Formats: sequence, C-alpha cells, structure tokens
Amino acid sequence: MTIKLIAMDMDDTLLNETQQVTIRTREAIRRAMDAGVAVTIATGRMFQSALPFAQELGIQLPLIVYNGAMIREGTSGKTLFHRPIETELAQRLSDLFRERGWYLQKYVDDRLYVAELDENAQFYADYARVEAIPQGPDFFQMRAAPTKLLSMGDTDELKEIRTAVTKLYGDQLYLASSKKRYLEMVDIRVNKGEALAFLAGRLGIGQNEVMAIGDSMNDVDMIEYAGVGVAMGNANATVRAAADFISATNAEDGVAVAIEKFVLD
Repeated sequence: MTIKLIAMDMDDTLLNETQQVTIRTREAIRRAMDAGVAVTIATGRMFQSALPFAQELGIQLPLIVYNGAMIREGTSGKTLFHRPIETELAQRLSDLFRERGWYLQKYVDDRLYVAELDENAQFYADYARVEAIPQGPDFFQMRAAPTKLLSMGDTDELKEIRTAVTKLYGDQLYLASSKKRYLEMVDIRVNKGEALAFLAGRLGIGQNEVMAIGDSMNDVDMIEYAGVGVAMGNANATVRAAADFISATNAEDGVAVAIEKFVLD
C-alpha cells in the first residue's frame, strides 16, 4: 500500500506537550513531502489558529479545520468547503446557554467571539493564539451562521451540557471534545472523516492511499476512513480500537514514528 496523503490532528498529536513540532517530526514531514506525499492538518481549531503551524511546516495543501466544517487553502485563503450551524439552530443553542449560565463562544468568518473576556475566553485565546472579540449582551444574538460553537467547563458541568444538548439537538449537531474541558458543536453532517474524503477525492487519491493520525474522539471518523488509521500512544481506548496502528505518544514523536513506518521505510 502506497500512502499518497497524510492528515494529522494538531493538539496532542502533531504538537507535543509544549505546543511545538519536534525536530524529528518536522523532518519526517519534510521528507514525506519531498517524496511527493501530500500532507495536511485536520483539526478542531479555527483556520487562523492552524495556519501558522502549516506555514512552519511548508504545507501547501488545503487545511481541514473546525472538525471538518471548513476546508480552506492556506496559500490563497480560498474556502473549498464550509458547512456552518444553521442560524436558527445556533440561536436556540445561544438562548439555552444564556438561560443556563453556561459558557459559550462562537466562530463566525474565522473570528472568535465571546460575551466577555472572562477566564475561559482568555484561556482559549492564549492557547489557540488568537484574539477573542468581546461583544457583551449582543453576543447572544446569532445574526450569522457560526462555523462552530464551543463550551468550556469542568467534567461534571460538561457532562450536564452534553446531556442537555444531545437530548434537544442531538440529531442536528456533531459533538466533539478535543480537550477534556471543551465541548465543540458543529453541523451534524460534518466531521474530519467526511472532510478528508472530500479532500482526497479532490486530489484524486484513493481511500486506501490515505493515512490519518490522531488522538481524540473527534479523530475517530478520519482514522476509520483512512486506509491506514493511526492512533497516538496517548489516545484513549476508543480511538485505539478504531486504528490500524498504535504509534508513540505526542511526547515521543508519534507522528514521526508513523510516517517513518508507513511512508519512509
């Protein structure tokens, strides 16, 4: 099996515990691209947060962002695919979160909006290296369809939020958690696997020629789709069960290990 396309998650996969791409991983990616293999990032992050890492690695391929709700070219900024949450549904969610006092942030036109710059908003902005734009009470008016909505909280609160949202809108939303304190919401029709299939088709690359690497529940769809699905050593049991190969952890160059094994050997 010849791998022609590699898709990598970012957090806790491509990036190590200090949010860096290690020298070994950077070199493995460079060698793969030099050999003619197409490489991209598939992340829950927004485009503007993922782009600097793609540029650092010399990735020319469109990026899969927002858990597959958007595919956008890094070089031109052209959007190839975008399926936001419908405005009416987003408004109902906004009303629910405001009534319950739950934290919410929204992503519109690849900008991050919050009600106020509280601890959660500042934490996320610092982590993702983006600006959080406070809107005050106007935040809860969904005048445009958001690409993604995200909530934050402790384990018990997120469980409560997930249960309520699933009960009310589970047939309209895809819920994911790329981090333990995050609950991400996008349109039910999108995920990283669907986005990767779209991109592979656009490139004329077959499913069995694709390798996907990830660690979180939002990576399962693309790991299952890919001809070679790789779970990081730091992935949980469900993600591991979906994979064809268990690599090393993100602290141990797991992405490089997978590329070296399936592409460079």
